[in-house]
Amino acid sequence: MEQTVFPFLTELTENQLLIRNTIKNFAEEKIRPVIMEYDESQKFPVDIFNQLGELGFLGILIPEEYGGAGLGYIEFAIIIEELAKVDPSIALSVAAHNGLCTNHLYSFGNEVQRNKYLPDLTSGRKIGAWGLTEPASGSDAAGLKTTAEKKDKSYILNGSKTFITHGTVGEIAVIMAITDPSKGKKGISAFILEKGTEGFITGKKENKMGMRASDTTQLAFDNCKIPEENLLGNEGEGFIQAMKILEGGRISIAALSLGLAQGALNAAVKYSHERKQFGKAINEFQGIQFKFADMLTNIEAARMLTYRAAKMKDNRIPNTKEAAMAKLLASEIAEKAASEAVQIFGGYGYVKDYPVEKFYRDVKLCTIGEGTSEIQRLVIARDLLKEK
Repeated sequence: MEQTVFPFLTELTENQLLIRNTIKNFAEEKIRPVIMEYDESQKFPVDIFNQLGELGFLGILIPEEYGGAGLGYIEFAIIIEELAKVDPSIALSVAAHNGLCTNHLYSFGNEVQRNKYLPDLTSGRKIGAWGLTEPASGSDAAGLKTTAEKKDKSYILNGSKTFITHGTVGEIAVIMAITDPSKGKKGISAFILEKGTEGFITGKKENKMGMRASDTTQLAFDNCKIPEENLLGNEGEGFIQAMKILEGGRISIAALSLGLAQGALNAAVKYSHERKQFGKAINEFQGIQFKFADMLTNIEAARMLTYRAAKMKDNRIPNTKEAAMAKLLASEIAEKAASEAVQIFGGYGYVKDYPVEKFYRDVKLCTIGEGTSEIQRLVIARDLLKEK
């Protein structure tokens, strides 16, 4: 049911297979036994993150000179997919730490910034957060209200962010703010903000339906003073930077969706062998077999889109449309797969003793985070029309 060869990529390399087996074993041995403990308590799994840092999985995309693993998006997708088969909430945190804050700092930071912040992030000594979304600007990312006013050799930050992954536990954050209101999205800039900075306030931690082990919090900035050397790139480049980072983020959420869908299918297939009705295993009924056929077909189709986008990203081929298509399809088929898995389990799928209940709660975020399905459709259509 699970493959080690992706025909559209040729075979996985020996190193990619090693990475896949390493993270798969880690997820089974270290994460599976404590899934519900973290889900029920909504406690961020610091010990698991420390171990992931030791294994090199918190600096996946970052060169070795900054303490990273020096890997690409194919490896990133493999790692996130394997984690999500076991616990999507931990996969989400790993995706956010690697693909958002850490990747933004590497992609757009100067050498001083990279050397100062990346080693702590890639090792897991510090967790990264990334702030774009605000209470009044979700899909309308350019409509943010947080401001950064230049005064002498500092910027004074005022405003708030919402739905920030690692808002509580994160110690290094990349925050988008308006430096020139007259320029619209071209007046948005990106800043590095350290926890403990005066005026940097951690707000309400969200009590979520799913992805409960992944910390999600509101942030506020009250005359928060940032040194000018913490500006990432130049003034006015923040929005373009954020869109580039989200492009890669969509690949990671597509991979997460794949892992979740595969995990739900794996659990349902296993249960279908064990559960008997009318004197035979339920997987002998055609109605159940049809569900499995549709689930597997959808997963394989989404996997091809996801790894194609990852390969394009690694080869520096423009992939805005491809990343959006991968994220759109993978998240929506994952939602369907989780629902069908619960249906196959019947009443048992509705209780927390079985894994599909958690997959069902976790999956909804996949069609929302890193751009809703509706936004993905806009991105795809606009890119298509621009080509024509």
